[in-house]
Amino acid sequence: MSEASASVSQQELKSFGLKATTPRMRILELFLKASGSSVRHLTAEDVYKMLLAENLDVGLATVYRVLTQFETAGLLVRRHLGTDLATYELENGEHHDHIVCVRCGNIEEFVDPEIENRQKAIAEKLGFELQGHSLSLYGLCAECRKKAEMDKQPDTKRR
Repeated sequence: MSEASASVSQQELKSFGLKATTPRMRILELFLKASGSSVRHLTAEDVYKMLLAENLDVGLATVYRVLTQFETAGLLVRRHLGTDLATYELENGEHHDHIVCVRCGNIEEFVDPEIENRQKAIAEKLGFELQGHSLSLYGLCAECRKKAEMDKQPDTKRR
């Protein structure tokens, strides 16, 4: 992370009433980096392993504490996407839904105006004023479907 973006992060942490400690800064950097990649959703264990790989001496309890502080401050959103482990992603203020592969755990984000409109219509029909929602779909991604098909095919070389 560049010096300029590091100082922005420090200011952001301070604006949320959090001291810019090394673990907090490094964890925020990991999420900022992840937000620009295909792996935007990280578990506490993912973060912990990344920090260990960098030889940063931070315990798992510290990682959980920082993630909770970031969630409380509104920097991160915690989601349960079909696993026992919570995943976290940067809160960027933009709504999106998720589709999760039940085999490999791949998570894709999407926005569909028709789905959004339908959910609002359902809420209205039932007499609700919609305040927010979270939609997660579960299935097999194309790669896992391909692997499953290959697993079903008989092995003709074993005869």
